[in-house]
Amino acid sequence: MDRGDFQETDVHRGLDSTLAIFAPRLKRTAVKLERRFAPDLPRICAHPGELNQVWTNLIDNALDALDGQGTLTISTRPDEGGVAVEISDNGPGIPPDVLSRVFEPFFTTKAVGQGTGLGLDIVYRIIRAHHGGDVKVSSQPGETRFMVHLPFNPPKELN
Repeated sequence: MDRGDFQETDVHRGLDSTLAIFAPRLKRTAVKLERRFAPDLPRICAHPGELNQVWTNLIDNALDALDGQGTLTISTRPDEGGVAVEISDNGPGIPPDVLSRVFEPFFTTKAVGQGTGLGLDIVYRIIRAHHGGDVKVSSQPGETRFMVHLPFNPPKELN
């Protein structure tokens, strides 16, 4: 991953850029996209290209789970010490017996040949190791939610 320097980053701009990539795919489906962007979301210090990888992996997984119908919701809000981004879908959910493994490298719930099992590992590493943030998941039938917290400024050891 080409990281470059940390820079002032508009999270909404990155999310919109990533959603533009998925626009043709969304048009071919009955998936409803809900944007719940906080109007007062502050900028953060981040690697915007890496965050776009995060959004790409999370949105791609949500769309796969929805299988052409349902609702994809992307929400942002100021959060203590930074910003929060939630990407959720109302698909079938992740089975409870595998939920704790979704961030493991090479673990996938997709059929053979449909996933590498690296997308969520990449998400985890970018958010935790490269930005000093946190990512969590909750899931049940009808709602899977990935919650990303990014600090305003990464820890000094990451600069």
